[in-house]
Amino acid sequence: MYLLIFTTAEIVMLIALFILFLTQVIYHVGLYGTVYRHLKDDKKGNLPYQAELLPVSVIITARDDSANLEKFLPSVLTQDYPNFEVIVVNDGATDDSNDLLTLMSSKYKNLYHTFTPNNARYVSSKKLALTVGIKAAKHDWLVFTEANCQPVSDQWLRMMARNFTESTEIVLGYNTYQRGEAMWQHKIKFFNFFNQIRSLSFALSSKAYMGIGRNMAYRKDLFFKNKGYSKHLNLKGGYDDVFINEVATPYNTRVELNPDSIVLMEPFDEEHLWQEERTNYRSTARLYHGHQCLLLGLETCTRLLFLLSEIGVIIYSSVKQQWVILGISAFLLIVYNVMHIWKFNNAARALCEPKHYFTYIKNDWMQPWESLKNKIAYISSDKKEYSR
Repeated sequence: MYLLIFTTAEIVMLIALFILFLTQVIYHVGLYGTVYRHLKDDKKGNLPYQAELLPVSVIITARDDSANLEKFLPSVLTQDYPNFEVIVVNDGATDDSNDLLTLMSSKYKNLYHTFTPNNARYVSSKKLALTVGIKAAKHDWLVFTEANCQPVSDQWLRMMARNFTESTEIVLGYNTYQRGEAMWQHKIKFFNFFNQIRSLSFALSSKAYMGIGRNMAYRKDLFFKNKGYSKHLNLKGGYDDVFINEVATPYNTRVELNPDSIVLMEPFDEEHLWQEERTNYRSTARLYHGHQCLLLGLETCTRLLFLLSEIGVIIYSSVKQQWVILGISAFLLIVYNVMHIWKFNNAARALCEPKHYFTYIKNDWMQPWESLKNKIAYISSDKKEYSR
C-alpha cells in the first residue's frame, strides 16, 4: 500500500508527464498520421484524380551545374508523358552549361534553354531565373525541380499531373536525398524525411504553409495573379516556401506521394552546406502566415520536455525507490517510442525510405537540439547574408 502513496509533488510530476505524453500522441495520430492514411487511400484507389493529362512545362534553373545537367536532365526529358516541355534557365553560369544544353537540345526536341544576365543586382538571381522560365513556358501547368535532382521513375509527371483538377492550383510532391556513405549524410536524410512528413501533413490537413522547389507544381496563372515574387524580391530565398505560403488555401492544394512521384537529390558533400540551407529557410520562415510553425514549435518543445522529464522522473523514482512511478514512466516511454517508430516506419516504407529503429530513437533526441542550434546560428548570423 505504501507504494501507492504519492506526495503532492509526485502527483503533479506524473500529471505533467502524462500531459506531455498525450500531446505527442495527438500530434502523431492526429497530424503526422495523415501521410500514411493518404498513402493507404491512394493504394486502395479511394482518391479522386484527373483523367486527362494536361500539357506541362517543367522549369529548372541551373548555375554552374553542367555535371548535374548531364547526369540528371535526361531522366526529366524522357518522361512517359504525351505533351511536355523542359525549360532550363542558365542562371549566370560560367561553366560549359550553355554548350551542353545546346548539344542536348539537338537530341531532345522538348528541351529549351535560356539565361539570365550575370550582373543582376538587388534581386535574387534564383527568383529572376525562375520568373524568366515561367514567362517562357507555353503551358499553364508548371512543374518545378532542380538541376541536382532526378525523378525515380518515368511516371513522375503522370503522377503529378493526375492532381491537376479544375479546382487545384498547387501540387506538392515528396523529395529525398540519395543514400550517402557518411553518418551525417544518413542523419540529413532522416531529418529531411521527418521535416517533410511534418509539412506535408499540414498540407493534407488543408493547411499547407510551404513548398519545396525540388518537386512541386502550380498554375502559371496563379503566379502572375499574385504578382510573382514581387513582395520579397530582395530575399535570396522564398521562391518556394514563402510563395506557397502566400498563395495556398484549404481548397487549392493537393499532395502527391505515390512512390513513382518521388524526386531524388544528390547528397551534400559537406555537412555545413546543409546547415546553411536550413538557416536560409529559417530566414524566410519568419514571413510565413498562419499558425503551423507555432504548432510545430510546440510539438518540438513538448517532445524535448517529455524526454527530459522522463530522465528526471526515472532518476527521482530510482533514488526514492518509488517503483510504481518508475514503472509508469518506463511504460509511457516505451509506448512513446513504439508509437513513433511504428508511425514513421509505416510512412517510410510507403515512401521507399529506409526504416529506423534504434537510430530513430537517437535522431528523435537529436532533432530538437539540431533545431535549437540552427535557430541560434540564424540569430547570431549577419541578416544581410539572406538578402540582395
